[in-house]
Amino acid sequence: MSLEQVSVPFGRENLVIETGKFAKQANASVTVQYGGTVVLVTACISREAKEGQDFFPLTLENQEKTYAAGRIPGGFFKREGRPSENEILAARLIDRPIRPLFPKDLLQEVQIMGIVLSSDAEFDPDILAVTGASAALSISEIPFNGPIAAVRVASVDNKFMINPTYAQREASALDIVVVGNKNSVVMIEGLAKQAPEEEVLEAIKFGFNNLKVALNLQEELVKKVGKAKLQIEAKLIEPEIIQKVKQLSKVELDKIFQMSKKEERQEVMDLLLKRLVKELIPDNETTAPSLTNADIKKILEDIECREVRRRVIEESKRIDGRDTKTIRAISCEVGVLPRTHGSGLFTRGQTQSLAVTTLGTRSDEQMIEALEGESHKSFMLHYSFPPFSVGEIKPIRGPGRREIGHGALAERSLSAVMPTKDEFPYTIRVVSEILESNGSSSMATVCASTLSLMDAGVPIKESVAGISIGLIKEANKNILLTDITGLEDHFGDMDFKVAGTKNGITAIQLDLKIDGIDFDTLSQAMKESKLARIFILEKMKQAISAPRQTLSSFAPRITNLKINPEKIGELIGPGGKTIRKIIETTGVTIDIEDDGSVLVASNDSVASDKAIEIIKGLTEEAQVGKIYTGKIKRITNFGAFCEILPGKEGLIHISELSKDYVKSVEDVVKVGEEVKVKVIEIDELGRINLSKKQAE
Repeated sequence: MSLEQVSVPFGRENLVIETGKFAKQANASVTVQYGGTVVLVTACISREAKEGQDFFPLTLENQEKTYAAGRIPGGFFKREGRPSENEILAARLIDRPIRPLFPKDLLQEVQIMGIVLSSDAEFDPDILAVTGASAALSISEIPFNGPIAAVRVASVDNKFMINPTYAQREASALDIVVVGNKNSVVMIEGLAKQAPEEEVLEAIKFGFNNLKVALNLQEELVKKVGKAKLQIEAKLIEPEIIQKVKQLSKVELDKIFQMSKKEERQEVMDLLLKRLVKELIPDNETTAPSLTNADIKKILEDIECREVRRRVIEESKRIDGRDTKTIRAISCEVGVLPRTHGSGLFTRGQTQSLAVTTLGTRSDEQMIEALEGESHKSFMLHYSFPPFSVGEIKPIRGPGRREIGHGALAERSLSAVMPTKDEFPYTIRVVSEILESNGSSSMATVCASTLSLMDAGVPIKESVAGISIGLIKEANKNILLTDITGLEDHFGDMDFKVAGTKNGITAIQLDLKIDGIDFDTLSQAMKESKLARIFILEKMKQAISAPRQTLSSFAPRITNLKINPEKIGELIGPGGKTIRKIIETTGVTIDIEDDGSVLVASNDSVASDKAIEIIKGLTEEAQVGKIYTGKIKRITNFGAFCEILPGKEGLIHISELSKDYVKSVEDVVKVGEEVKVKVIEIDELGRINLSKKQAE
């Protein structure tokens, strides 16, 4: 392959796509460069489909090597290990928009792999990887209905901008990734700080309008080096067999379509499949059967799909009997667990999330090593999806990509309302256990997590709720479905998740199974999501209307002290000796910040008070006019020296010992005696003058 490069201005930098230099044994490979960030993306397809393959095996990998940012990995092994959450989320960002654009009958294995080769710590490489995946697929022989391109939109000083830097994203009111083709949007992902629906929609339009230059760039590259696409031969099932399956299953299917519960439908469908396989596929067939179990299963799925969609299109009625806008029954509870710091249970139909909040100290923060640098997280939301939630038996392993993706979406949904460290100096972890699942468990997680945080006494700014809007698109009809079930997600054309407060949107995620969505439909979906969100927020309000004013008795109490930063060394002591002694004596946890913030955490208020008293004593400066209880350390002819703070002594002149005449200092005070004294002066040399008589 000859070396080819195309380039176009795209925001503040040039977008450069190059092919023919790296990874030439892949079916296609490109590098995408923006500023000093370079991503290599390759696309490979297997020569043949595996025998018996009945689904499209697409895998996405994304790797961020630390050499890209000029660093060596931390840890013992000094090499990259398992994929980080950031790498997994970037891989999902590539996967979700391109997966629907492959032919349905493609059964050969396809792998897309992105590697960040260089990072300038200014621009996130994830959107470059999306555009790179599209470019690699478009110039390859792999069948693909592209190209598509990605852009990130921010709002800085009330002005939209594309491809913002990390710093600009931090200051922005929203941060939205828009992926589209020439005609429409195909995927959206982002967060906002309670932005109105109208503003989010305008940001999406702005991003879409700026995508065209990246799409034209890919088309230019395809004209130069594009290969002819592979022809896919679809396996056709004879119409007579399809008709026979319909006839043999009509009675059971009529019953199935009257059932509202997922598990009941699935049980009857499994029994029907077994019966049809037994009747239509003889056990004694010696040659390769023309009809397989997978064929019969596909026929039944097609029948079920058409019926689900037909009811919506022709009757405006859904498979569980609801109309298009009705939300399933909702129940909300808080304080469901006795020993946790906070808990919330949110149930919507057959989807149920139990969220549990745990409060910790600064030492519990998560350290993140990323290409843009090291950072710490004080708010974490983790999503757990055990197999029993859908009535299945599976091995229990670590969190998969789905769990990480759903947890990140819920975390983004709540990040806009979380208190600052100064307002609430705790590390906060929320875990959502999905106990039942039948549609949009990630949005149920948002609702349950809000309940749990308020139950824990976390002073969130507003309650957050989420809902998923679906779509059935047939001919000229676009019918939106509020609160979709798993079946409607599977057989429908859209999964549009929107989370937010009563004031606006905090997170948004759009996934499609069709090749795009128009802005009128998108706008209407946002309006319906807002109505549903307000309805759910009212339901949640009935369980708990505001964060609790007191923390759980099992949660640590954190007191934030401010000391002079110059006193930090005295508090820590040589080799940490002083602070270790305080911790050992009182049993508290102490975190010290560079700005002089000292966080004292303990479940025992007496121990906390004792530690605070010691810290104040070690770091406090004497104040003129303040009265202290001190201890007499030395006596002289002209007065007594009194320790008012640890290591800080002042002089009580003989004239300030008593309002009466004092012949001898020892007539009034003794060494070791505790007395009340008032600071009356601190001279230029820092010497403290005290008065016992004025204190009295």
